[in-house]
Amino acid sequence: MPFLELTLRCRESEQARYEHALDDVGALAVTMLDADAGTSNEHAILEPGVGETPLWDDISLTALFAHDADALLLLAALESFDPDLDWARVAFRRVEDQDWERAWMDQYEPLRFGERTWIVPWNRELPGDAAGADAAVVRLDPGLAFGSGTHPTTALCLRWLDGLAADGVLAGARVLDFGCGSGILALAALKLGAAEATGIDNDPQALLATHDNAARNGVDARLAVFAPDDAPPGTWPVVVANILASALDALADTIAARVAPGGRLALSGILDGQQDALLARYGTWFDDLDVAIDGDWVRIDGVRRSVA
Repeated sequence: MPFLELTLRCRESEQARYEHALDDVGALAVTMLDADAGTSNEHAILEPGVGETPLWDDISLTALFAHDADALLLLAALESFDPDLDWARVAFRRVEDQDWERAWMDQYEPLRFGERTWIVPWNRELPGDAAGADAAVVRLDPGLAFGSGTHPTTALCLRWLDGLAADGVLAGARVLDFGCGSGILALAALKLGAAEATGIDNDPQALLATHDNAARNGVDARLAVFAPDDAPPGTWPVVVANILASALDALADTIAARVAPGGRLALSGILDGQQDALLARYGTWFDDLDVAIDGDWVRIDGVRRSVA
């Protein structure tokens, strides 16, 4: 049985609080290591004094969760313990004795979103409905990055993109996928008729996964990926940001500035109950804000005003 492994880097003074938080959100086990292990900064702890529990200044906390644990829900729960937590300090991976990625692919079925959009594992045959000339098929092998289409936050965005294509909005458009993960949303937009797409993510692994998935789908010439500090300036007529509510709030000015006047925006990664604050926040720049709900998760979409 595979596990979901969460690794969090923290200071010694934060260790007890974060270990308690990980236990509270259902960790099966929590271990600690020197965050600088293997580097010149590694500090060995040898024989402690009686009654002492010495720890390193910088600690890597590793927690194991059940294989079906929802990584985004875990992040949202940790956010309640520390709203200022830097998510760049958090990483996930699957752990099992066999090749977890291959096992995942063997169980993953083709999925349909809206009228035309299909997400199909690269090693599966196309369903009959996905073989038509009008089908927008994304062949996916997401690796360790978020974004397989199975999570409601991704599904909400895929349906939104499919609807934009049906309305003719995506035809020849430029699309920005802010927090691209596996690149699934940028790839779907290109398959649905967008002319070019840009992916931005602060996780180098996500940028690599997006690049690889773009090549697998034959659209790598039309998809560029960047770390946030390297992203080109400018605006896009279609922007989608599938990240957590705290990041959507903190980056509201940045995200809004990326949407061209009259452009469309979709925000996801929002737990039901968090939408009111974000509706008020983004109402500064956007009209026609709408809310769609899938289970515990919410998507907000709207149209950028010409003048804020």
